[in-house]
Amino acid sequence: MGCGFGAEGTRIGEVVFTTAMSGYVETLTDPSYKGQILVFSHPLIGNYGVPEPLREDGVLLNMESDHVQVEGVVVAEETIPSKWNSKESLHEWLSDEGVPAISGIDTRMLIKKLRENGSMMGIISSNGDDKPSLDWRYDEVDFTDAVSPHSIIVHGRGENRLAVVDCGVKHGILRELVGRGFTVVRVPCKSPVDEILALEPQGVIFSNGPGNPNLLPGLAKTFRYIAEEKLPILGICLGHQVAALAMGGRVRKMKFGHRAVNKPVVEARTGSCFVTTHNHGYGMYDDDVPPNMKVWFRNPDDGVVEGLIHEELPIFTTQFHPEARAGPRDASWIFDKFAKVVRSG
Repeated sequence: MGCGFGAEGTRIGEVVFTTAMSGYVETLTDPSYKGQILVFSHPLIGNYGVPEPLREDGVLLNMESDHVQVEGVVVAEETIPSKWNSKESLHEWLSDEGVPAISGIDTRMLIKKLRENGSMMGIISSNGDDKPSLDWRYDEVDFTDAVSPHSIIVHGRGENRLAVVDCGVKHGILRELVGRGFTVVRVPCKSPVDEILALEPQGVIFSNGPGNPNLLPGLAKTFRYIAEEKLPILGICLGHQVAALAMGGRVRKMKFGHRAVNKPVVEARTGSCFVTTHNHGYGMYDDDVPPNMKVWFRNPDDGVVEGLIHEELPIFTTQFHPEARAGPRDASWIFDKFAKVVRSG
């Protein structure tokens, strides 16, 4: 039991946790959290409030999507904001967005339970009259339909065109691509490959997104067909997992996943370590890597494969988010590398 805030109501979702100490606005608007109830390990959430959304060429500059994406929020203490650009409090924002939250919870105890037993389904409710039932499981639902656009969206006015297969893309990724002078064309996640190729892109990005990648065989097939065209491809997070499945690898459910802004990854070839942002509950290990692909990055904590490079085709993937500036710019060079390949094609 705790104290409810945000919106009244009842939500069901997979209970997961993040160890990030800041960035709750970006975290809560990350479409990869669709279908999940998020527990914050940091004891004070809401200190700097919620800013007015800022946009440039249709791309959000201070949020990752237009809405709060989580099903519910769990914090130890919800605080009163104090910052010059705060438009509203966390409570007011969640209330406006229709998302229930709870404070006064021993989040340390709850996170220990999740670490010991793994992510699990849960219910958050501020209405005692509701009688919800756990009649579905996170692993069995395709959440990409809820966060993918229904039509094409274009950003930027660059000479070179990139297609983003949008399964719930974070706007930070769009900022990195537009900022490098590309025209970025976002297409719905389930777009037929012929429609994507008809755009005549010089490169394709398979974005992050929520849910179980093993439920997306059609997307893996699309990836494989585009790879056969020898177009440069960058897969990020869910896109990394889809790439592995498309090329004959395997992706497994992790016990409690990686969700933080300070996870290390080591580049296999150079041994260089980078501080990166993570949000994923599925992953692969060395024996899951597809044929003709080699490990690019690896997590030194648990051995999860954090990036792949194809031995023959211009395909690069990262499980982590190179756009999120955790270091604060440790991994943004990956976009430079991809841009160079696209422009040299």
